[in-house]
Amino acid sequence: MYGTMRRALNLGIALVLSAFPAAVMAAETVRAVIPAEREAYLRVPLPPGLRVEHTELEGPVFANAQGMTLYYWPHDTLRNGVTGDSKQQSDCTFEKTTHTAGLMSPYPPGLELPDLDKRLACAEEWPPLFAADDAKPVGDFTLITRKDGKKQWAYDQAALYTSRLDKVPGDVMAATSRESGGGNDGPATRRPAKPPSAVPGGFAVITSTNGRMLLNDKNFSVYVSDRDGPNRSNCDETCARTWQPMLAPVAGRAQGDWSTFERSPGVFQWAFRKRPLYTHVLDYDVFSMKGSDQPGWQNVFLQRTPAVPKHFTAQESLAGIVLGDANGKTIYTYNCGDDSKDQLACDHPDAPQQYRLAICGGGDAQRCLQTWPYVVAAADARPESRSWSILNIDPMSGRLAAPGAAGSLRVWAYRDRPVYTYARDLNPGDTFGIARGEHRGRRNGFTAFWLRDDFFGNTF
Repeated sequence: MYGTMRRALNLGIALVLSAFPAAVMAAETVRAVIPAEREAYLRVPLPPGLRVEHTELEGPVFANAQGMTLYYWPHDTLRNGVTGDSKQQSDCTFEKTTHTAGLMSPYPPGLELPDLDKRLACAEEWPPLFAADDAKPVGDFTLITRKDGKKQWAYDQAALYTSRLDKVPGDVMAATSRESGGGNDGPATRRPAKPPSAVPGGFAVITSTNGRMLLNDKNFSVYVSDRDGPNRSNCDETCARTWQPMLAPVAGRAQGDWSTFERSPGVFQWAFRKRPLYTHVLDYDVFSMKGSDQPGWQNVFLQRTPAVPKHFTAQESLAGIVLGDANGKTIYTYNCGDDSKDQLACDHPDAPQQYRLAICGGGDAQRCLQTWPYVVAAADARPESRSWSILNIDPMSGRLAAPGAAGSLRVWAYRDRPVYTYARDLNPGDTFGIARGEHRGRRNGFTAFWLRDDFFGNTF
């Protein structure tokens, strides 16, 4: 099995760890790094002032006139009820929530939420995309009337918002379309609003750690072979029993990155960027990367994510391939959603730290630092993308600190959230910190930074 993992490490993860050209840096942040081979999208009618912005992690997203990503809040079923926006309705208001809603055990309703003096209302955290009084619907963009009487834009009947966490065009710091697998154990999270991906019928796309990955319409992975030539398949009849060609209709037409070629008389096959496409019959899980264990075969990405910091490593574990620090210790991210009716995130340094302190050290900040230490950036370390940044953190409060402030730490962050190691991981590839927290960490807790997590049926 370790040989299989090693091949995956060499074939797939090497691309993730390869560096993109460094962007111009200001202080310790940089502009978004958008690859030359970026995901194409279907152009749809847009209201005046809206646009499509390319991002590092999510591909193309809808954005406002300033380039800030637009989000929606899907209606979601939790353990003890439902929340989120119903169709053509916004439940994100300017009324500040002060108590728990009891939607997510173990907390009952009525408990006072932390840091009420600093807490923002839902619509302050997620500013609604207001529309002019004389605005008219455009295509799938419609108008809703909020409870306060103001008009708000919606897309595909979902109310649209920006986030105060996004600072520059290309930021998608507030939410992700990457599925967590949390079910009703996780909070009711927001999602970036995206235009349709420009893929032919029979294909789909999913957001993964490594990029925007191509699937078939059954969510099974699509692969390419190094043995093939441009618009030419060298996968013979025997090969095709294991690697099934993605067949195209006779009427299929070349467009953008997509083309077809005649595989055999009257039989056409799809190609992406001139590389013939296949599925792997031995994939028994959706979103799999197992086919890339076979020499010469790789998963297909419409767009890859930027490189991780050069001081980091990729490590084999029993459950997959994880990101490690310079010493090989597994790197973890922290995720959290509070149990208010507006389901605000609590995993950012600007959010209340009581949730994280409770999980990592029973409320004791010093114990947290010993059990879940921050990944401190080397003195010469500099970020090379928007996805990865370096923050100055007050280690006792967990809040942002001024650069050079006494006692502060200069730490690595992913999507503006600090990353950690776990004290009980002693060897490279140890992942004893997985699922530490409430409901296996899905509600409030830690998870490994997976570069690949499909070995035992885990999904992205």
